[in-house]
Amino acid sequence: MDKKLFENYITAFLEENSKLNLISKNDEKFLWEKHIFDSLSIKNFFDKYNYDFNGKTLLDFGTGGGFPSVPLAIMYPTLQVTALDSIRKKINAITEIKEKLSLNNLSTVCDRVENINTKFDLITSRAVASMDKLIPYAIPRLKENGYFIAYKSLKINEELEKAQQMLKKYNAKVVEIIEYNLPLEENHTRNLVIIQKR
Repeated sequence: MDKKLFENYITAFLEENSKLNLISKNDEKFLWEKHIFDSLSIKNFFDKYNYDFNGKTLLDFGTGGGFPSVPLAIMYPTLQVTALDSIRKKINAITEIKEKLSLNNLSTVCDRVENINTKFDLITSRAVASMDKLIPYAIPRLKENGYFIAYKSLKINEELEKAQQMLKKYNAKVVEIIEYNLPLEENHTRNLVIIQKR
C-alpha cells in the first residue's frame, strides 16, 4: 500500500469536503475507518477468489464522495476504475482529487447509470439503494461471468429476500456474502455481497 499516496488523498479529500460536504463533518475523523478501510475491503473478495484484477475494468456507480472508486484506484493501479455519479459537483470534486494524485487509472463520468452502455468486469456500489433496485442497474452492465460487489450493512438478508425476483430476471446469483468488521471501537460489521452474472 502506498502510504504517502493515501496521506495525500486524505489531505485532498478533506480540502474538497470543506467546500462540498461529501461526507458529514462528524465523519471526517473516521474517514479512514468508515470510508477508506470499508472501500478497500474488496480485498477480501480478491484474495478469497484469487481474482486477477490486472487490466480489468470496474464501474462504481453512485460513487458519491468517491467511495469505493478512489481508494480502489489508489490501491490497485492496474485496475481501470470508472467513478460514476449523476451529481456534477461530486464528480468535479473526484476529478480534482484524481488530478492532484495523478490517478491515470481513474475515469470520472457525470451521468445516470442507465445511460451507460459499456460492459465491465466488475461493478461496485456502496450506500446507494436496496438490492432489488441495484440489480437491474448493475447486472446488464456486467460482462459475462462478471461480478457485482455490493457493500452492505447487516440487513442484507432482508434485502436479498426482496431481490429474489430480480436475481432470477437478470440471470444472476449470489455467490457469497463476505462479512468483515470496520476498525472502530463499537462493533461495526459490514458485508460484501458477491453476485455473478451467469
